[in-house]
Amino acid sequence: MTHPTWRRATTAVVAGRPEPGPDAPVAVPVVATATYGAGGSRGYGRYANPTWEALEDAVGRLDGGRAVAFASGMAATTAALAALLAPLPADLPVVAPRHAYHTTLRLLERLDRPLRLVDVADTGAVGAALGGAGLLWLESPTNPMLEVADVPRVLATARTLGVRSVVDATLATPLLLRPLEHGADLVVHAATKYLAGHSDVLLGVAVGADDEVADALRAERADHGAVPGPFEAWLALRGLRTLPVRLERAQRSASELARRLEQHPVVTRVRYPGLATDPGHAVAARTMDGFGALVSIEVAGGAAVADATSGLTRLWLHATSLGGVESLLERRRRWAAERPTVPESLLRLSVGLEDVEDLWEDLDGALRTAARLESSPGAATPP
Repeated sequence: MTHPTWRRATTAVVAGRPEPGPDAPVAVPVVATATYGAGGSRGYGRYANPTWEALEDAVGRLDGGRAVAFASGMAATTAALAALLAPLPADLPVVAPRHAYHTTLRLLERLDRPLRLVDVADTGAVGAALGGAGLLWLESPTNPMLEVADVPRVLATARTLGVRSVVDATLATPLLLRPLEHGADLVVHAATKYLAGHSDVLLGVAVGADDEVADALRAERADHGAVPGPFEAWLALRGLRTLPVRLERAQRSASELARRLEQHPVVTRVRYPGLATDPGHAVAARTMDGFGALVSIEVAGGAAVADATSGLTRLWLHATSLGGVESLLERRRRWAAERPTVPESLLRLSVGLEDVEDLWEDLDGALRTAARLESSPGAATPP
């Protein structure tokens, strides 16, 4: 149920919905079955499910491709790599960001083929690395450094050189960036994050540019069993219905917090593409439909102040994830797998839907208290 002239905010609400009619359900039902009667197209519960299909229809329409749902974002990532790398000679390198989701980079490093890591914000360097490569894996903005790739230009270079391409657009969502429009072969989303949006489901989606790519993804899913549960797919679809309003609110708050944090005495650097001072601002303004709701900051006093800040907030939750209705923060280098070039003092802030003034007061107070405690170790901790 869609119309070719409806905008993306409308599509997020209506795509995948059952056909209207007397007594027809308005919401997509959860179809909890592993077995189907013989003679139909689905065959078996590992191959298809009506609830998955509704979610896939909605995400596919938003991204402009053919979506395939998976049990997690990493399952989608693994299938995307397998689908595109399978036909390529083993000696062709993969080009990938020097900073990206650390589990993705770990997976790329385990591939039995050369890996070229580049600064995706340096368009010339990416283009040079693509010479003789087989696959480009992009992430933009990158997690957690928020570097911005010139996605249209980089993908154009990849197409010219005959290099296959995948873009992880989890942080941007299809509302802010649609790489398939610029020639990507695949887009990957950790649907756990913004698409589902409520921190209650693990799910991934890979979106192919055409039926051939989508069929390869479905074959990977069926053969390796990384299938989503129907209830998880239903939760993600329900969350997707509110993505436009959630992202609009969170993005507005992120922009305001980033602006204030630039002037904060404990903050030494703010990474947010929406700031005019950010290195990625001009590219993001030209290539994206917004700047997102993730902010990364570096704090004076190093890891100790960053860790203390994480433990002092009362509204911001100290947890690893992003894209939910609640605001989360964490020091990314607390994870051993995080890249050593990520600053020890970097705090990643996932801005949620709370009142921005409450978020500011909580974060500002935690930063100031953490800095004071670090400079005066004997100082009392506030109640």
